[in-house]
Amino acid sequence: MTLQRSHCEGIEACPFLPEAGEVMTASAMKAVGSDRGEVFYELALTCAQSLWLQGYPAQSLLQINRALGADLRGGEEVLVRWPLPYGAANWVMRQVREGQFIGNPRRHYQHLATRMVEPRRVQRAWRAWACWYLACGVGRADWVADGKQIEEEGVREPGRGEIEEGLGKAGIDGEVGVWLGVVDWSGG
Repeated sequence: MTLQRSHCEGIEACPFLPEAGEVMTASAMKAVGSDRGEVFYELALTCAQSLWLQGYPAQSLLQINRALGADLRGGEEVLVRWPLPYGAANWVMRQVREGQFIGNPRRHYQHLATRMVEPRRVQRAWRAWACWYLACGVGRADWVADGKQIEEEGVREPGRGEIEEGLGKAGIDGEVGVWLGVVDWSGG
């Protein structure tokens, strides 16, 4: 099924995601099986674009999260074409329209960061905190932290410097620069 104009009337494609030539759902990810490498990464990004164009920003963010969980080492060709999708996450959060469901990305990323499991738990947790920081920067009053979790579990929200350090230790080569470029671009 092609991505018809009726599915994306007036919705601009995300410039940080690959072109999606067809309507996709999250089930498209089954095509890669247990692979979590380059093919998985690019497919997750393409699926995110398709879902965005269909008017599903929350589902698009979930696919961006999946891409951030890919098992990449930093030298893959796909990262030249499509750097880690911090720009895509930021763009989707900033472009969501009134009436579209996106939930509360700040709370979502707080939960993701604090409840991460293996594989690559530390790396993926810092990536979630990096996206949390971007969500905080959007400045929507309805995107509030989960105060109950913070109080009951002693969660401490990291600052920009701590996230930068965490990504520097756990991320791939160049990751900090990609994230900081998005932070700087968005005024954070």
